[in-house]
Amino acid sequence: MSSPSSVRRRTCRTTRAWCNGVLVAGREVKVTNLEKLFFPKMGLTKGDLIQYYVDVADAVLHHVARRPMQMKRHPNGVEGDFFYQKRVPVPHPEWLETVHINYPSGNEADFPVVTDAAGLAWIANLGCIELHTWHSRVPEVNKPDYLLIDLDPSEGNPWAHVREIAMAGKRVMDDLGLPCYPKTSGVTGLHILIPIVPELEFPLVREIARAIAKAIVALVPEIATTQWKVAGRPGVFVDYGQNAFDRTIASAYSIRPVPDARASAPLRWDEVPAVEPGDFTMVTMRDRVAAVGDLTAGMWDKAVSLDPLFDALKVKRTLPKRSPRSGPPRDWRAEYDAKKAGGSGWNRGTQRGPSHR
Repeated sequence: MSSPSSVRRRTCRTTRAWCNGVLVAGREVKVTNLEKLFFPKMGLTKGDLIQYYVDVADAVLHHVARRPMQMKRHPNGVEGDFFYQKRVPVPHPEWLETVHINYPSGNEADFPVVTDAAGLAWIANLGCIELHTWHSRVPEVNKPDYLLIDLDPSEGNPWAHVREIAMAGKRVMDDLGLPCYPKTSGVTGLHILIPIVPELEFPLVREIARAIAKAIVALVPEIATTQWKVAGRPGVFVDYGQNAFDRTIASAYSIRPVPDARASAPLRWDEVPAVEPGDFTMVTMRDRVAAVGDLTAGMWDKAVSLDPLFDALKVKRTLPKRSPRSGPPRDWRAEYDAKKAGGSGWNRGTQRGPSHR
């Protein structure tokens, strides 16, 4: 795909807007408003965002392919309103894959599932600056294929502490014989991904993650914590709770909705002690990949079973008990439609700085 603003395209007139069809990976993708400024500080447009995801498709797809994707849409860029959307828009391209998800509450939704560069372009055209995907893939949506440790600094926690805790995490993973891959979150945090065999459901993976998080904190108790309550939190939060059904993180190589268009960048472990949160952006990430390659290439071939860790970490093999949700199932679609008609909604917001760590 050439620059989206300059490619030769077929123009069609619809009842609502002009739409332009561009060819991406052999599929026609309708793109709109390519010159709209999405990152005013950087002078980057919606077309630049689409082009970025097409350019890094080979690297990003092995992270997002076949995963349900939650859409966080910024139709007017980082300085405008945003809203969350789980259900795939109708209409959508016939070639776009979807997955039907049934929730314990009784709610259900069809999520988009991106499998190629055309899907990335389509998602970005919706105003999805970041790629928020599940930890599991179709068809095993109840069984994640990676475990996540999310280092989440609160206000007052220096970035140097995040880096130190990450290196403590590396020592724990090495002691447990776990392959692990660090990446910047693209905002203020740092993620550690452990590729795993998709054999356990989320609650058990979460219990293993909890034990790993506690082992990390034990190495650096002065600066790290697993305390959930933000108020009075005595250090950087070593978050294991993201290992849950329907939870999402910004994938590797995802751009984040912050003024300088930061990217969530995979790292070598020897880079972690000196990395800064803003080192990688939409502008620099392509050169980064060209220089060092995809640092996560082949990570899924190194997936390990978590089964031995139940004994090593003294974790019970039984699912933790959860209180049943009371009341009838909520009709989220009806609530969304009703509030949208009123000019606001439960899934709307205004971007006021970083939207997620």
